[in-house]
Amino acid sequence: MSVHSARSALDDRIARLRQLAHADARLEGVLLYGSWTVGEADAHSDIEAYLYIQDDRLADFDGPAFLAQLAPLQLAYTNMYGILAVVFDDLMRGEFHLTPAGPGIDEVPTWQGTVELPRPDNAVLLDRTGRLTRAARQLATFCPPEPVTTAQQLTNELTNWTLMLAHVLARGEIARAHALLHTVIAPQQLQLCRLLRDSTAHWLTPSRALEQDLPSTDRHRYASTTAAARDQDVRTAARNSWRWSRDLAAEAADRWTIHLPRELHEQISNLLNDSR
Repeated sequence: MSVHSARSALDDRIARLRQLAHADARLEGVLLYGSWTVGEADAHSDIEAYLYIQDDRLADFDGPAFLAQLAPLQLAYTNMYGILAVVFDDLMRGEFHLTPAGPGIDEVPTWQGTVELPRPDNAVLLDRTGRLTRAARQLATFCPPEPVTTAQQLTNELTNWTLMLAHVLARGEIARAHALLHTVIAPQQLQLCRLLRDSTAHWLTPSRALEQDLPSTDRHRYASTTAAARDQDVRTAARNSWRWSRDLAAEAADRWTIHLPRELHEQISNLLNDSR
């Protein structure tokens, strides 16, 4: 399937979702989010939406049955985040939040700073009362994270989790250290790096479009923190990771005058060096 036809398939599925939603009286609103709403959808993009269901109809709303009207489903289940995840017959993925309309729509404006809907009227596929459109329009302008408190939080997180990493390595738990390094520490490093580079558009998924968003020096530093799950490879990556974390923290401290626990940072470096 070509990129063009795959994009058309997503557009067609969204159009079909709009049609089905308007025909189902149980739905008060439908709000898209994700790559399609920010103009970044491609052949590999998912369809992601909030289905705002009338509060008194939520219990009898069969999500998989409703979504099967879009296209045949190969998989449908509630994932680890409580979201209805589906796989359609053409391998397009979907994530759908089945949400009571009353409190759910009221929550939308609280997403400011984490969610951007540059074309909010396009993201709203159904709005029977006008509430959802008004709420979505409050997300039209992206509000970047406040730098000082965010930088302080991230440097503290990196300090805490890297200390845990050092203890785990000292215990000899290489697989656990590998997972900690890549799934907990790396995303926070990338967020701090994005904050410093004024590149926060992909804040919630900081590895997204990293190749286009960050300069080559940062990409090389990030690459040096990755490793196969082998003893010496993970230990080397951990030391490289902590050096990058400290460099990012020092840069943040110079720019925003945040506090760094320098003695603790040295102790963590010593622990990592001792666990060779």
